[in-house]
Amino acid sequence: MRTLIAGNWKMNGTRAILAELDRIAAAAAATPSIDVAIAPPFTLIGEAVGHAGAVMIGGQDCHSAVKGAHTGEISAPMLAEMGAGFVICGHSERRAEFGETDSIVHEKAQAAQNAGLIAFICIGEDEAERDEGRALMVVASELDGSVPASSTAANLVISYEPAWAIGTGRTPTADEIGEMHGIIRAKLLQLLGEEGRGVRILYGGSVNAGNAHTILACPDVNGALIGGASLTADQFVPIIEAAANVSQ
Repeated sequence: MRTLIAGNWKMNGTRAILAELDRIAAAAAATPSIDVAIAPPFTLIGEAVGHAGAVMIGGQDCHSAVKGAHTGEISAPMLAEMGAGFVICGHSERRAEFGETDSIVHEKAQAAQNAGLIAFICIGEDEAERDEGRALMVVASELDGSVPASSTAANLVISYEPAWAIGTGRTPTADEIGEMHGIIRAKLLQLLGEEGRGVRILYGGSVNAGNAHTILACPDVNGALIGGASLTADQFVPIIEAAANVSQ
């Protein structure tokens, strides 16, 4: 299974940031064993495709409808037309700030797959759920409610992101990450049969050049979804290089 290192630029970046994408694309070309993806703001997707080289460009969100009276929203077919290859569905910030439920995430992921995009479905517990010992139950429930039945290894990526570790500098231990990814793999096999064996499971949450090698070496960790450290090539490229070292 090829390792995937994906960057989520969130609400950051104007055209000047495309210079960073040029450098990231060069690094991706130099490490062909690793798949690299970037989700820039909607306003940059079209231009980013022209700078991306082998880097897959995607959206950070989409609406579940193909079209309609949904002011300010972007549909999955619109993303596909712009050259996007994937869309992030159910990021913890979307779930927390906009109240996205598993059902909403499911609808968005289904819309993405229907449009020929890969759905990057995000799941993960918050700090209270972790402290109460409910993390495994929460993640299993989110998978049940968020993953479309038609998902395959080709159109689905799962990103486990413990919300308490995003942007905080805190990360679970390697054992905790390995345990959770093992649970996710088992659940994917339950939901999708043998197809679930090929679905890539990413870890997301304060990944950086210093901890990337340790995290990526954990069992069933098939890559990472990077937030702040993906905004500059100086921070993101070392993570790609760490992934290449682990995969050797």
